[in-house]
Amino acid sequence: MNLVDRIDALLPQTQCTRCGYAACRPYASAIAGGAPINRCPPGGAAGIHALSRLLGRPERPLDPDCGQEMPPRTAVIDPDACIGCARCLPACPVDAIVGAQHFLHAVLENDCNGCELCIATCPVDCIAMVARRPDRPAPHADDNRRRFEQHLARREREFGERERLLAERKRAARPAT
Repeated sequence: MNLVDRIDALLPQTQCTRCGYAACRPYASAIAGGAPINRCPPGGAAGIHALSRLLGRPERPLDPDCGQEMPPRTAVIDPDACIGCARCLPACPVDAIVGAQHFLHAVLENDCNGCELCIATCPVDCIAMVARRPDRPAPHADDNRRRFEQHLARREREFGERERLLAERKRAARPAT
């Protein structure tokens, strides 16, 4: 296992972007290249400690510019306020929100990693973060990673399908020569 893989294995895989990187893997690559190890609020002090031990770097407090360490949380959607706009669906890096355009959306609590990326996308502010119930622990990093990879693969397939359909329509719209 190379250094980036070992660093990535220590990150919580929430893909929350609070560290300033697009996902956990790019942050792991940056850390391997010398970036600070204290920019992951979901990993918190325990994550900083683990990275410090792996890399032999000094522990520093969590960078406050990245947020603060919090107990595990999950998103909830207010059913009375949700307008079914579906903007939260693509924002969720682990596809933990289900619903369809013009219908109520719901969060799959067992799959929600607490990344908060859905909140900013909601035009009616119907999404809130709440403490996870004790009987519903946060998903394990390996599950988050797997679901994120599935999310990326699904989006790539959808993009490819859209591109294929667009090319077909362009060919069909060309006048015969």
